[in-house]
Formats: sequence, structure tokens, C-alpha cells
Amino acid sequence: MDPDTEVESIFLREDEMDEEDEEKEKWKRPPSSYGSMKSESDDMEDNVEEKQEAADVVAKLPEPRAPTGTGIQIKERSESPETLYTMTTQQTKPPGAVVIETSSVDLEDFYEDEEDEEEDEYLITNSPEPPEPIEPDDPMPDENSQPGRLHPEQDLPHIFRNIQSTLSQLSWEEMLKFKSWFYQWEPDLKLNQMHDGDILDFVDRLLEVLGQDRALTHTITSLENINKKPEAEQLSNKCKRALMRFRLQQALFRKHQVIREGVIQAGKQNFLDKVFVEPEISTSGCGGIYPTHDLRPPPSPVPVPSPDTFVGLNNLIRLKKDDGAPVRTVVTTGLPGIGMSVCVGKFCLDWAEQRANKDIQFVIKLSFRSLWVLRNKHLPPSQTMSIMEIIEYFHSDCKDVKPFLEEDGCKFLIIMDSFDRYQSPLDWENASVINDNDTPAHPDVLVVNIIRGTVLRGARLWILGRRGAVSQIPSKFIDAVTEIQGFNDDMKESYLKNRWQSNTDLGAKILCHFKRLPTLVMAARHPFVCWMVATVFERCYRYRGYGKDPPRLTPFYVNILMVQMNRRLQFYYDKRENELKWSTDDKNLVVQLGRMALKMLEKDTSVFYEDDVREYGLTLNEVAVLCGMCTALPTPAADGRTVYSFIHFTFQEFMAALYVFTMFRTEEKNVLDSGMWHMPKIFASKEQTKSIAGLIQCALVRTFNHPLGHFDMFLRFLCGLLSPDCHDNQLCGYLFRQNAPKVGGLDQAQRLLEQTIQKAPPERVDNLKECLREMTQSDE
Repeated sequence: MDPDTEVESIFLREDEMDEEDEEKEKWKRPPSSYGSMKSESDDMEDNVEEKQEAADVVAKLPEPRAPTGTGIQIKERSESPETLYTMTTQQTKPPGAVVIETSSVDLEDFYEDEEDEEEDEYLITNSPEPPEPIEPDDPMPDENSQPGRLHPEQDLPHIFRNIQSTLSQLSWEEMLKFKSWFYQWEPDLKLNQMHDGDILDFVDRLLEVLGQDRALTHTITSLENINKKPEAEQLSNKCKRALMRFRLQQALFRKHQVIREGVIQAGKQNFLDKVFVEPEISTSGCGGIYPTHDLRPPPSPVPVPSPDTFVGLNNLIRLKKDDGAPVRTVVTTGLPGIGMSVCVGKFCLDWAEQRANKDIQFVIKLSFRSLWVLRNKHLPPSQTMSIMEIIEYFHSDCKDVKPFLEEDGCKFLIIMDSFDRYQSPLDWENASVINDNDTPAHPDVLVVNIIRGTVLRGARLWILGRRGAVSQIPSKFIDAVTEIQGFNDDMKESYLKNRWQSNTDLGAKILCHFKRLPTLVMAARHPFVCWMVATVFERCYRYRGYGKDPPRLTPFYVNILMVQMNRRLQFYYDKRENELKWSTDDKNLVVQLGRMALKMLEKDTSVFYEDDVREYGLTLNEVAVLCGMCTALPTPAADGRTVYSFIHFTFQEFMAALYVFTMFRTEEKNVLDSGMWHMPKIFASKEQTKSIAGLIQCALVRTFNHPLGHFDMFLRFLCGLLSPDCHDNQLCGYLFRQNAPKVGGLDQAQRLLEQTIQKAPPERVDNLKECLREMTQSDE
């Protein structure tokens, strides 16, 4: 076509096109800078038509007008920043080509400058095809790297193309109606953002401002509201995999965004992301008992995992077997109060917000606690359900997820935490085998088949629970065992600082006060104890004058005992918070555990066996799993027996002291009284054994008759329990009855300690001073 004919045809077309036709034509223009995001319904133009379109652009450039068929967008987009795709355009232009920057270049000045350019320079107005969106820092991430790559049907280009393709089917009037509905429900979008630009600009803004999930779900809802249900259903079907993921993400985000600690206070909440500190997690299970002590090494220490065995929380399901194959079943264990539930919440939150494990298409949480409640209370009359029915029961928005879970290569994760709360014995050898996801069965049988791998065959499985419970799972079904070790010193400090980001002065005071008690610092390796430190000290610092003296140790250990016993009642006996009254059996459990702890202390050992538990009339499950004060160790004894211990050696010493004090207060019995012990010369006279001073004197005799550290911490805890703050305030109503008479004769015990300090060997003095402070200080 010669230039005269070309110009004539342009002006004829301008005269024939009115304003309404121009506005409608705007919705039909080909995409300008999104290349790979073109509608699937648009046909590719041939090369001749592309050259004709470029010629039309050059002819019209001297007098710019509203965009029609040119593909040039001449307007400012300050409200909509460039996306990865428009940025990629600049990186993929052909050599020697010029891409017009219409948002910041004046066209008249541009063409005045172009007159001086060579005549053979080409103007490229339609952007070349950009590549698929990539992660800027890692162009080709491998399968095992973080944060992973989304499935193509869950990624932005797929959602963009389908929303744009669906909206392109609407007429101009329907599009206006759609925008009106959309604007009513999305205050984050401004009115000018709704109406400026074309469909590509509109969809671009939706995804930038609202995100993929809200943009997709609200597009479907708005289409239904304007009676375009076929289009809404079509879009929903094309993006069903993404919708399933969005619904699971929203459910997990709502559940784990706020961490619930202790007694929930109205109007006060902590966000998990703000307070969470990732603990050390090891692939070498050593029991989780940290062999530290303020005065002596534990008599039966356990090994400590080396730092090279540590693995990140979000990488647990990315571990490899010895042959290099990915693991299917990962078991994570740890001591009671080590933070397993909180770690699950953080993992789910990171996945829901696409910070990690993006390549996992679906994360489905099936807590053993929920399965136990379903088993006992909500099963249908047939007492059977299929695994898909159970998933739909707990995740009602995911009724259509079954086809995806059964696809070959679908990567999804089932999280089953709190294995210790599923208290039914499981028959691993004789349970019937189920080979599909639709066969109904009893929950006990389903649990066995999930772990076997015959149900939900393509799933990755993450099981968490206390070691005494998960040890019943046959090792042939487990690919990797990991263990949460707790906080190191830097993590303890980070946790306490995170708790008080809004009040740094208070946080600094608490941290400084906390470090004044070395034994408490060691105990705070448990995140549960760290939380207790933050909670107790916050309350204490409300009182004027607090913080002059170091904190006392015994009240913290009393709190540990009470919280673990109350959790036992809530978790395993379905007690509510207003029903946490210790029964005679509960009190007997505490007393017999203390009696066993004292015998172990006398034998100078920190481990026990099943025979020892039975000797004191207790059940192994109650001691090793439910009570929260003991744990099983992974390494068996030389004779093959399973070994158990208290959660820390200092807790064993505390329980022994609590037993001695309880027997003295409730039965007026001094279990330390024995004529076989030699009384050192530093004691001037023998006190009456049934007095409190006599009890302390017997404890002092034992302490001085053993090497340094053997009974010293026991003595400190016993003196601390004599303080009315402990036995009359904290334990009253739980271990001791209400209105029980207070322990008398504390002044005599105090004088006895003061006299002993004056005559004691130098190496014993510091601990005796701590004993006196534990007994007399009453600032908490």
C-alpha cells in the first residue's frame, strides 16, 4: 500500500468511528505488554497484519489519541506499578529495537528527536513475547530449594489468562455492571483504577492490589451477581486447582495467625509471626534431654546432637533417604512443652502466605486430636468413614479436591500432629488393608493405612507426637525421625525481645532479670519455660520495687508442674478450664513420681525403666506420655529395655523435694529421718524430726554427707517449697486442700540455715545462701 492511500484510509476510518465505538473497541485491542498473557481465545495475527498494524501506528503518532488498535498505552500508571511481566519486556527487546516509554516521554519531543535518527531504525510498539515469570534470584530452582515453584495451574500467568479471557467475553455494558459490583466489595480499589485503561490494565490492577486469591474468588462472585453464571462456572473450572489451594490457605491462616498461649485474655493477642523463634531441630534423635546443671553433671547424661544434624523447620519434608529418594513419612518428636504445635502452626502459616514450600499444592491438616473426637463422638451409625469423607468433614470447602489428590505427581502434604492424643491401640499387623480413598473403614484402620501408605498414596506425611507415643509406629513405615531440641542462648534472647517489641524497656528489664538465675536460663531451653518467664515477669514488673533481688527458682518449677498436670487433664481427659481440680488419683500420681525421683536421687541415677514405674503403682503410659514430666529415650539399655527419664535432671530434683514436703505437710512424716546418716559437727544439736527445722536439718545432713552437688539443688527446692508463696498460694487447691493450715516454725528453719552458713565449708556457702533466699524472699 502506498503512503497516500494509507493516510486516506486512516482519515476515512476516523470519520466513521464515533465515541461509543471507540470505547468498545478499546476492550478488543490485542495486549500491549503482556505477551504470554494473551487470551486463549484470541487468534494469532499473521506477519502481514502485524506489519500493517505497525504502519498504522507510525502514521497516527504525530497526533496522539486514545488507544484503539495500536497497542500503545499513552497514560500515566502511577497507581499501578510495573509488574514482573512489564519489567521483563525491557529485558527481552530485540537488538537495535526501541521500546517507547509512553509513561514518561513527551511524544512531540520524541519525534523531534527522531527526525535526526537514521531512517532505517525500527519502532517496536508491540512488546515481544516475554518468558514465563521466574524467581529473580534463582532462575531455575531445583526441586529441593526454597521457596519452591508453584504448579502452573496455581501460578499467576494461568490465573491472569483465564480472568482476562473470561472478562473479554463480556459486552461493554456487562463490563460496566461487573465493575460496579466488584467495586462495592473491594474498598482497596479506587474508582479511577476501575475505569482507566483496558481489560489488561484492569486485570493487572486486580492481581497487584488484591492478590491472586481475592482477585479470582471475587471475580467469580461478581460474575454470578450479574447473572453470568456460565462464565463464572467456566472460570471456576479452569482455576479449580488454584481455588482449592486458596481455600486451604485461608483456613490455615485463620487458624494459626494468632498464637493462643495460656489463659486467653479478651482484647489481647499475639501474632505468631511476631513472637515465633525457630528452635533447633535435629535429624539425630538423642532424647532432647540437655545435660546441663548448675552444680553437677547429670549422673546418666545423654548425648547431644551436633550442629551439622540441624535442619530448618520448612525443610523437614524435603529430607532425603539414604538412597537419595525423597522421604514420604517424617516423624517429629520432642519433650513435652518443646513447641511442636507452635512449629506446625508456623509451617502452615509460611505455606499459606507462600513464603516456603510453594511447590506443595495442598497442605491438609488432620490432627490426631480431631480424629480421636470424631472416633468417639461424631461417627455415623455405621462407625465407618472413608478418608475422603474425613477430609471433607474437616475441610468442607475442599469437596472437589479428590481428583487432584489422586493424580500422579500431585505433591501434597498431610500433617497429623498430637499422635499421643489418639489413645486407642493400633493393630499394625492385623488391620485390614485398604487400597483406595473411597472405602469406608473404622478410624483406627484408616490411621494404620494412612501411615502404611496404602491410602493417600501420593501424600507426604508429617507425624508429630511425644516419643513415648510415636515409638509404637513400626520403623518400616518411617523414612525420617527428627527431634525438636529447643532454644539455644541466642534464641532465648530473641524470643524475649520479640515478645516486647512495643515496650523495649520492659523487654530489656525482663531479659536482664532472667539472666540473674543460671538454672532458670538452662531450663528455658524449653520454649514453654521461655513463655512462662515472659508471662510471670511481665506481671511481676507491674509492682513497684520489683527486680531488686534475683528471681526465685522454685515458683517456676511449681508452675511447670501445674501447667503440665492441667494440660494432661485438658488434653487426655477432656476437662474444661473450670474443671481443672486435681482428683485423688492426680495427687497420687504427683506423689508417687516424687517418691520415685527421690529413690533415683539416692541411687545417683537419672533414668528409670518400666519395672520401676510398676513398683510405685503407676502405668507406663501415664508416666511416659500423659503427665508431661517424663519422656522415653531413643537409645535402649544394654539388655534391650526402653529407658525413661524426667524432662530435666533439675526437675527430678524438684519432684523429690516436693514429695518430701508433701509427706511432711499431709502426713506429718519426715521421710528423710534416718539414724544411719552421720551428723556433721557443724550442727550443735538435733532438732525434733517432726518440726520444719528438723526436716531441714535432715536435708542438710544428707547434703553434707554427699559430694558437692548431689543433694544441693534438692535442698534448694525443699527450702523454696517452705515459702508460703509456693505451698500456700500456688499449690493450694491443687495438691493441698483449700484452707489447709500454713506450715509453722519457718523462723526456726531460717535460723538453722543462717547458723549453717556461718560454719559451712566455703564451697557450700553460695548454695546455702540461695536456699535461705528461696525460703524467705516473697516478692512474687
